[in-house]
Amino acid sequence: GSSWNNCDFETNLCKVLPEFNLQPGWIRRNGQSGMGPPYSDHNGNESAYFLSLSSEMQSSSAALRTSVFLPTDEEHLCQIRFHYWVSQMSRTLMVGLQKLSEDTVTNIWQVSGELRNQWNVNTITINSTEKFEV
Repeated sequence: GSSWNNCDFETNLCKVLPEFNLQPGWIRRNGQSGMGPPYSDHNGNESAYFLSLSSEMQSSSAALRTSVFLPTDEEHLCQIRFHYWVSQMSRTLMVGLQKLSEDTVTNIWQVSGELRNQWNVNTITINSTEKFEV
């Protein structure tokens, strides 16, 4: 059967993105925070929270890491659907897959600033015969 974990950041981070997996530079904010666009979430809600990279962020990259997911098979697929906003042309948003037996993160999706200053949505299907993080 399918079980969806919905992650809306309204009260805190969620089970999928544990607090300790948040690298410096990421902040939880909403459109009313006075930090510039986006001024609302993907539904147009100005008070709804989302995760954002701080503008004071000096380093070249900052990661979000999920908790560990169980292996996938024919019955248990893993689909991750997320809304994203890219404000700077120079920035790239990447999704990587790390299997527990591997040290390296494999890039499975990325986007640069061509669809910038608007909310976009994407769904990724992940297949892994072993436990993994995204």
